[in-house]
Amino acid sequence: MTSITLTRQQQDLLHPIRQWLESIEINNAKLARFLCKLIPAQCPFERDIVLFGRKLFHIPPMCKLNPLYEEVVALRFKALCYLADKCGEDVTIYC
Repeated sequence: MTSITLTRQQQDLLHPIRQWLESIEINNAKLARFLCKLIPAQCPFERDIVLFGRKLFHIPPMCKLNPLYEEVVALRFKALCYLADKCGEDVTIYC
């Protein structure tokens, strides 16, 4: 197999996750605050995301290489917009 074929297969495998991330509706201030705290404003250095003592996932040092980077950033943006527009909160604390 060529690298192009592998890349297409990897994208196809991630498509359902991409759709799920894009379809998340933010309609709860508590959820929006959680997402804004969980998803960093800038690409962080390499780190593990741990919740309740379990490693959920690993962020590589170069976020642009993460195949779900755009969807995660869009989810954070939706959460920020919800807090600012619907709840009238000052979102600068999350920047």
